[in-house]
Amino acid sequence: MITVEINKEAMTEKLKNNIIDDGFAEVVLLGKDDPLRLSSGEELSPFSVAYKCWGTLNDDKTNAIMICHALTGDQYARGENPITGKEGWWPKLIGPGLAVDTDKYFVICPNVLGSCSGSSGPKEINPKTGEAYGLDFPVITIADMVGSQVKLIDHLGIDKLFSVIGGSMGGMQVMHWAVSHKERVRTAIPIASTWRHSAQNIAFHEVGRQAIMADPNWHGGRYFETELRPHAGLSVARMAAHITYMSEGSLMAKFGRNLQDREKLTFGFDADFQVESYLRHQGISFVDRFDANSYLYITRAMDYYDISAEFDGSLRRAFENTPVKFCIMSFTSDWLYTTEESREIVRALNAVGAQVSFVEIEMDKGHDSFLLDCPDMFKIVSGFLKAEAQLSGIK
Repeated sequence: MITVEINKEAMTEKLKNNIIDDGFAEVVLLGKDDPLRLSSGEELSPFSVAYKCWGTLNDDKTNAIMICHALTGDQYARGENPITGKEGWWPKLIGPGLAVDTDKYFVICPNVLGSCSGSSGPKEINPKTGEAYGLDFPVITIADMVGSQVKLIDHLGIDKLFSVIGGSMGGMQVMHWAVSHKERVRTAIPIASTWRHSAQNIAFHEVGRQAIMADPNWHGGRYFETELRPHAGLSVARMAAHITYMSEGSLMAKFGRNLQDREKLTFGFDADFQVESYLRHQGISFVDRFDANSYLYITRAMDYYDISAEFDGSLRRAFENTPVKFCIMSFTSDWLYTTEESREIVRALNAVGAQVSFVEIEMDKGHDSFLLDCPDMFKIVSGFLKAEAQLSGIK
């Protein structure tokens, strides 16, 4: 993807007049004169952010909502994804007349730093060498992802976001916005997320990373210099992660112990069971759209995530004097980021007198419930945003 620099006047005109449902996509070059200082102490300058927008920015620029994507997501939250040719990942939440109503709000969805859909990451070109970064790209954090998003809204001339919304890793970004940039956010909606990565989740990610790095085609992260790619390792990493996105109940309901295109066991190591075939399909299809090094970087960013770390380990202190209004949601069958983890956030917010609503949604599909057809989630998001829009005068 080619990085382009957007003319400010042309951008302002586009933001005011954009009324096309499919929105518009851009890749903008930022940080040339003001580098992005990373958590590691390194700096990125310049860096690119790919993003897509829907709706119309109002005259006083108070109706902007940022959508933050999960680990393997991208900026194509709705409409057709030009990379995969498939529908975006949140089409029933975002759009005209939907919970995140693009007839009312200006919706921005950026691709995170470190990913592989146009924002700067190991797959993109290092301007200092003219070659792909590979492992020369600096290790990043959730804070760094949000830092790049802050520079994006600065570029768009938006002082304060009406809301920041995201699920899973997107929810981590939402939480960081609300803690570290609280004066620039009116409302925050983290869904199926957490306030720090647990030892168990770090362990799952390490299995995936080791699968990638053990692939002989990985070549120390410099596979882009060859015609080979570490597809086997990345596929296994995806298979292992995908198990955590579902619940035991949903796996049994969908597959049980049913055999795959056969009437009896083969007594071999082909995919005898439907669930084996399903996971292999998930792994194989994933390698066509995602970069192995990006997977390493993003999972590491999630592992480093802990919003209490800068507050002596106190989650309560992280929220002191926050003006942000929170709407937090979890799912009963999510064992990756459990309801109890969401309740810990709620208790910390209550302890400092913050404004917070919390809902645990009954659903048996596991962690990925937030990406599925969930009418309860849609109604909660819609009601919360409508109430706040009325208070803030957004029509």
